[in-house]
Amino acid sequence: MRQVRLVRLETDPDHGTFGTLLIDGITFCVTLEPYSRDNEQNVSCIPTGQYICKRVDSPTYGITFEITNIQDRSSVLFHPGNIDDNTMGCVLLGQYYGKLKGDRAVLNSGNTFKAFMKELSGINEFKLSVIEAF
Repeated sequence: MRQVRLVRLETDPDHGTFGTLLIDGITFCVTLEPYSRDNEQNVSCIPTGQYICKRVDSPTYGITFEITNIQDRSSVLFHPGNIDDNTMGCVLLGQYYGKLKGDRAVLNSGNTFKAFMKELSGINEFKLSVIEAF
């Protein structure tokens, strides 16, 4: 089973939680999640811990992975997006950090998400470790 680790590097209540995603120990991309708001559905990052991610067909984002077994949460996905307002409690993937209309952002997200799905093609589930480096 592939090992995926999300390492949170910094967090800001106005711009979200920024990190990096490693696949099998190799940095793959940067991430953006919401700021921690006590695991509240749709507006908070998920708690640190171990999760199983399962391939799903989202009505909004198509084929992606859902982060499962999060206490009191559901429909937490990996998907494209650029700024904190795009997260909806999920994990956005980008190629690099930058700014979009004055907001801190992850950029080239659509292509990065496609590369993520290609990297995990043929995989129906994987383990995700979420840790904080700050």
